[in-house]
Amino acid sequence: MNRKRIIVGVTGASGAPLALSVLRALRAQGVEIHLVLSEGFKRMLREESDIRPEKLAALADAVYMEDDLGARISSGSFVTDGMVVVPCSMKTLSAIANAYDENLIVRAADVCLKEGRRVVLVPRETPLSRAHLRNMLRTRRCRSGASRSASFEKNRREPRPPPVCFYFRRSTKDRTAQIVIPSAKGMASKNAVLAGALQPTQRSSA
Repeated sequence: MNRKRIIVGVTGASGAPLALSVLRALRAQGVEIHLVLSEGFKRMLREESDIRPEKLAALADAVYMEDDLGARISSGSFVTDGMVVVPCSMKTLSAIANAYDENLIVRAADVCLKEGRRVVLVPRETPLSRAHLRNMLRTRRCRSGASRSASFEKNRREPRPPPVCFYFRRSTKDRTAQIVIPSAKGMASKNAVLAGALQPTQRSSA
C-alpha cells in the first residue's frame, strides 16, 4: 500500500498546539509529511508557546522555507493527496482565496487546487470582520479551474474554523487541541488518512 503524502502549512496565527496535534496524528497514520513553517509562525512561538520549531520539524519527512518557491511542492508534477493549513492566518486565507502566491504555503495550496486536490484551512481569528467572512465564503465557493468534472467539483477549498468546546471540567490547551483537530478531518472523506488518528477524546461524564 502506497503511503499517503500530505502538505502541512503552519502560519503565524495563534494556535501552535493545533499544528502539533495534526502532525502527530498524521505521523501516527504513517503519512509522508511535507511541512512548511512560516516566519510569522516562528515569531508567534516566541510570544505564546514553549513549543520549538524543531519539535514540529522532527515529525515531518521534509521541511521547507516559506520563501522557497522553487521547492518541489510548488509544482503540480509532485503528486500529493492534499494539504492542511493549520493554523491559518487571515493573511494566508486571503492569499489562497485570491491565488496570490507570495510564499510557498500559498503556492502549494494553489497547486493542490489547480490539480484537483483537497485543501483544508483551519482559520484562527476572532472577532471576524466582513473581509474575513468574504474570504471564507470565497474559499468555500471556489472550484478547481482545471476541470469541471464531478470529481474536481468536490475538491474545493474548505475553511474549517476550530470550534470551542466545554467538554472538559478542567480544560488544557492540549485537550482542547484534541477536540479541535477533528475539524480538519474532512480531508479523510477523500483520502481516508485522518479518520483513524483524528478522533475526539472521551468526553467527561456529566
